[in-house]
Amino acid sequence: MLSDSHIAQFMDDGFVRIEAAFPRALADECVDILWRDTGCDRNDPSTWTKPVVRLGDYGQEPFRLAANTAILHEAFDQLVGRDRWVPRTSLGTFPIRFPSADDPGDAGWHTDASFYGADQSLRLNVASRGRALLMLFLFSEVGIDDAPTRIRVGSHLDIPRLLEPAGEAGMSFVELAEQFGVTERRPLALATGHPGDVYLCHPFLVHAAQPLRGSRPRFMAQPPLYPAEPLSLDRADGKYSPVEVAIRRGLLQA
Repeated sequence: MLSDSHIAQFMDDGFVRIEAAFPRALADECVDILWRDTGCDRNDPSTWTKPVVRLGDYGQEPFRLAANTAILHEAFDQLVGRDRWVPRTSLGTFPIRFPSADDPGDAGWHTDASFYGADQSLRLNVASRGRALLMLFLFSEVGIDDAPTRIRVGSHLDIPRLLEPAGEAGMSFVELAEQFGVTERRPLALATGHPGDVYLCHPFLVHAAQPLRGSRPRFMAQPPLYPAEPLSLDRADGKYSPVEVAIRRGLLQA
């Protein structure tokens, strides 16, 4: 169970780290499957020829089990609301990062889009249509040299005011990114940790990948948690989830 201080951290900073959210043995089992699918030899760095290898959606049993531990389900209830989220049946795609001097080409600051507009552009709106949480599942050791995700702490509070004028249609992924200057003042955090750790992040958190400067590949999944019902910023009963409270706070923040 998340403590009151953890929930307050989530609302203030935009993320909370849950240590040992799923067993290390499951992480190891998943990594064995992922190594096979990379086409690389885990014992021969000469076969690690790309800075990042993207692997498709993984829904095999160890991945499903990792995504659905009692610890995580309870945290989802606390942050999103009981019966307001959909259990994961897979862990989505994996960007596997390898040591490389080459630009990975995907290290820009962004907030993940959550739905397609009428023009098929990837978009976000102020009610976070289609996404309740961003999640970072660590399957390998991630130190400061192992390409930890970069996080602008508290940046989720800047995004609602940018999105509100766009209404239900929201803004495209690119249009929003063009206004990220307001988030540059935010402190930087790195999503480091151990296999089995999970970062639960507000869907508006501004974050970025980075090149891997160390010697060991990094295995991480970054799936969304989907809402079972639309988020609401105007609940008659006032029973807002921490995700909704943070959006409302961002709208009021000067």
